[in-house]
Amino acid sequence: MSLAHAPSPPRLSPERPQDAPAVDAVILRAFGPGRFAKAAERLREGREPLRELSFVAWDGERILGCVRLWAVTIGGAPAVLLGPIAVEAAARSQGLGATLVERACEAAEAAGHRLVVLVGDEPFFGPLGFAVTPRIAMPGPVDRRRVMLRALAAGADVGVEGLVAAA
Repeated sequence: MSLAHAPSPPRLSPERPQDAPAVDAVILRAFGPGRFAKAAERLREGREPLRELSFVAWDGERILGCVRLWAVTIGGAPAVLLGPIAVEAAARSQGLGATLVERACEAAEAAGHRLVVLVGDEPFFGPLGFAVTPRIAMPGPVDRRRVMLRALAAGADVGVEGLVAAA
């Protein structure tokens, strides 16, 4: 009788510059060209992600998913913007997206960042420690019920309000 082997979990590693074309392709497949019209994209245009805080999930030599973080400010306070986060269709609903978010937040905290902001859905991001924050605004049109914040240090979010801007 042979024992079936469970697939090994994806290997997570910081995004390298040479990963960018493949990461961009995963993001395009996940979101399509409509992502370029989103308000959060205004904060990313013409900039590089914080690669040491951005992660790629690998299955051998194949990318299964990715998450990127970007330097921003919220009303002048330093923060990082999480997104996009993308997972290949065949690897969805297995917890990989949540694992990527957690790993990026852990790396941000270890690097001394205190706040992570994103535009996302509460049912997914709420259990990961993010909360809707109506006192924070994104540039351009965005549903304020989707602007979410996670404090990486106790009290880091106290008094934080205003417009999110590229740092």
